[in-house]
Amino acid sequence: MYRVMIIDDEKAIRSLLRITIDWEELGMKVVGEASSGIEAINTIEELNPDIVFVDIRMPFMDGIEFSKLAIKRYPQLKIIVLTAFNEFEYARQCIGIGICEYLLKPIVRKEIKKVLQKIKEQLDAEERQECDEEIPVSGLSSIDKIKDYLHYNYSDSNLNLTKVALKFGFNASYLSRAFKNETGKSFVNYLTECRMEKAVQLARKGKLMCEAAEEVGIPDPNYFSKCFKKNTGKNYSELRKKN
Repeated sequence: MYRVMIIDDEKAIRSLLRITIDWEELGMKVVGEASSGIEAINTIEELNPDIVFVDIRMPFMDGIEFSKLAIKRYPQLKIIVLTAFNEFEYARQCIGIGICEYLLKPIVRKEIKKVLQKIKEQLDAEERQECDEEIPVSGLSSIDKIKDYLHYNYSDSNLNLTKVALKFGFNASYLSRAFKNETGKSFVNYLTECRMEKAVQLARKGKLMCEAAEEVGIPDPNYFSKCFKKNTGKNYSELRKKN
């Protein structure tokens, strides 16, 4: 099933999108939400969506800023902009940056479904093309090299699936599938584990959390804290105090 993320600072809109569409009928599922562009950028790699709904008007980082950054990091991502009527022309101009579709508020179920069906056809075609390409044995053996690369480069905050795929000459979707088949873990989870292993060492050495976050490639302390708790079952300060 294709994975969908919803980004809007209005909870009512996020809820409406969830209940308006029969996602299963379309072969899709909503895997997560965010209330701002900043929150979305910090969680998008973990959620690994194929499709993103994003509102233009949001605090801190608006939908256009988010889209520019997201498309740069994940070129295969399908982004659907949600916009009010008086922003329609603005949204149209932004199609040039790679936004896939735009929809007017208030949300109309028929229009959303039409857009999603169109995007699904695109994703299906891309998936068929990937399936037609035989997975080379050399590609599978490269997974070990990629794992080593992650262990040596986890401190790069810009490190992501697309960047690594380009470096090793793979399609990002192909690498995502092959990596999980070989390791039993998603690319994102494996990279996060590398970072948290180092973070634990830094906590035991008495490093401040903000310093540790920078060193392991997660400069946002809030997101780092969530990752640390999720992977270790403890708060960073807790582990640091014990040592």
